[in-house]
Amino acid sequence: MTSSQRFISKSHRQRAMSLLLAASLLGSTLADSAAWGAENQNVVLSLKQGSPSADINGAAAPIVKPVIKQGHLMVPLGVFSKAFGSQVTLEGTTRVTLLQGPHRLVMTIGSSTAWIDGRKIVLPVEPQMISDTLMVPLRAVAQGLGAKVGVDSKGRVSITMKVQDKQPSEEEGGLSGESVNQPTRIGNSYYGWSIDYPSGMMVNSYAGDESSVEFVDATGRYYMELYVSDAPEEQEPKALLAQLLRNAEDAGDLVVHREIVNRGSYPYARIFSRDSDEFIWETRMYYDNGRVYELYFADRDAVHYRDMSAFGGLLNSFQPVFPEGSAKAKVKDLSSVEEGLRMLNEPDYGITVGIPADWMYYDEYYYGKEGEGGFLMDVHSAPEGQQGNLKQWVQQLESYYADTFVPDAYELDKAVPISISGQEGQMVKVRYVDRGRWYTEYSFLIQHKGYRYELTYRVDDESTLAADMWEAVLASIAIDYDVVPGEFGNLGTPAYLQNSSAMVKRSSKAYAYTVSLPENWSSSRDWFESGNVEYELPGGTFEIDSVKNTARSTVLKRLQAYYNDKTSSSFGESEAKGLGVRNITLAGVPAVSFELHFPGKTFGHTERYLVFERDGIVHTVSIRLEDANATATQLQTLERVLQSLR
Repeated sequence: MTSSQRFISKSHRQRAMSLLLAASLLGSTLADSAAWGAENQNVVLSLKQGSPSADINGAAAPIVKPVIKQGHLMVPLGVFSKAFGSQVTLEGTTRVTLLQGPHRLVMTIGSSTAWIDGRKIVLPVEPQMISDTLMVPLRAVAQGLGAKVGVDSKGRVSITMKVQDKQPSEEEGGLSGESVNQPTRIGNSYYGWSIDYPSGMMVNSYAGDESSVEFVDATGRYYMELYVSDAPEEQEPKALLAQLLRNAEDAGDLVVHREIVNRGSYPYARIFSRDSDEFIWETRMYYDNGRVYELYFADRDAVHYRDMSAFGGLLNSFQPVFPEGSAKAKVKDLSSVEEGLRMLNEPDYGITVGIPADWMYYDEYYYGKEGEGGFLMDVHSAPEGQQGNLKQWVQQLESYYADTFVPDAYELDKAVPISISGQEGQMVKVRYVDRGRWYTEYSFLIQHKGYRYELTYRVDDESTLAADMWEAVLASIAIDYDVVPGEFGNLGTPAYLQNSSAMVKRSSKAYAYTVSLPENWSSSRDWFESGNVEYELPGGTFEIDSVKNTARSTVLKRLQAYYNDKTSSSFGESEAKGLGVRNITLAGVPAVSFELHFPGKTFGHTERYLVFERDGIVHTVSIRLEDANATATQLQTLERVLQSLR
């Protein structure tokens, strides 16, 4: 990754201020670090707008008064050094770098653009000098360093961070591990690897799920990456070498040497290659305990692959294990996993939560893992009046389950009170069938200042590990209730809370039809002039496919063949039961309906296809509905939609 900066001339006053800033930053780092706490402890910093005193683990500490700018709390940058031992450095005259454990935050004074662990972000307020003190937006900086942000019992903003070891300054040996008081290795206890501290290098970026890490040095000469992935079967070094060669071929790299190394306790495969930029790379691949480890190292100045031998000591120090016992203290652990949970920060909503460590990002505000479950965050506005209180919200959720699931397909427990960050709420627990599998869902409901926070933890009933963690997930949730009101206006309401009887008329000019659809259905494809639209309803789908220049008989023949194939028993038991092919009237013209039922282990599903032709255009309506969701409400809604076709 490359970047460019624009250099501009500065006045003598600006240059003097920059020098003073550098001195104050470095001075605060060294002086304030004396207040930094003991190793491996949670440090809690609490502060408040306008107060000249902060609280660090119960001890008062003087600070420059925090102020509000553009609705955001700004704090002196030095407070992070004072509380957590963060390392602050000034590069040039305006670029500030903050290091905390595996995290690296780079900001520019006067600019809202910043970088967190190599990822570009936009700060809500730019860092700025206020009364000769550099002030930064508290929430963005704290969360960029991996801290939890919440509210303490006294109503102050609290920042909680697990401090594992003091971030070394350059005088203390940087990342080389030369200081006897610093860890000599770095690694990840969750993914099980460690390596000697790369001398002169630092962590540049770190995957959110901790499966990869990138190291760079200040000069840009050296570069190292490590990737960890699950391997369902044992991988021999010969197979690993073949994979490395395939990877190089796919990347267009020239392989100049290859071998299998059996020395030491962990055999591995490695290749040396030259990329299109003429960089020399050494790439290694290890297998151990169900995981594959890929190690990449590049030297910009290497001319021949043998030049890479100078780094053999570092690369040979890699082990696919994380030490235990007394040796563990000598390894800087990059993992944030505690008791099986990885912490997530959602700065837009002010939410921090722990989820099972191996769950992955799927979609906006959704994390999960196939076969285990998922976690969904949603924030929306509370309705005004009687419908806007927490009790009504719980009742609406309960009504939604009753309208969505047949009685045998769900079990609803009575809502129970919970508390999150000092705010009382309700927890609704329900067990239901989704596409033939039973799931248990815990909805944590909090309402505050006109907004509703709905955090949903869903687990597959066959995953006992995830099912046992819901209490830990609930206990990990922290919400700063000042964030959403300060950032958002009306956020609307989710589909399930909308009036299921409310309809909206949609039309297609190109394909000459209109249809009324429920407002609470969500669209997968809704461009009606394209000839194909699809909507999702609870437990099913609704689709209209319109074609020109195709005979109605052709479409009917294709559907009849599908119907016969699924209901045929010529190769044993049929896949589906035919519910009939009937002539009906739809959209005011003759139509043909095909209906099939597919059995399942617990609940099956029904498919229905309706074909009609008007003005030379053939329309096929496709409906799929799970048996678990075939309630009277759902069936009546589908019938209303069909009757609305014109």
